[in-house]
Amino acid sequence: MKIFNYINRLSSVRYMKSKKGMEMVQVAILIALAVALGIIFRTEITKFVNNTFSQLNA
Repeated sequence: MKIFNYINRLSSVRYMKSKKGMEMVQVAILIALAVALGIIFRTEITKFVNNTFSQLNA
């Protein structure tokens, strides 16, 4: 019975480590996607920010 409890604890630790690794991969993908979209739409973002700040200063 003790062996089964030990095996269950080991498998749950492995699951938590793999889940944490998957979360890091998801965060990395989201950051890469945000950077890519920022590069693609750089001119539109710059125009929007400049227009917004020019209206705030007026």
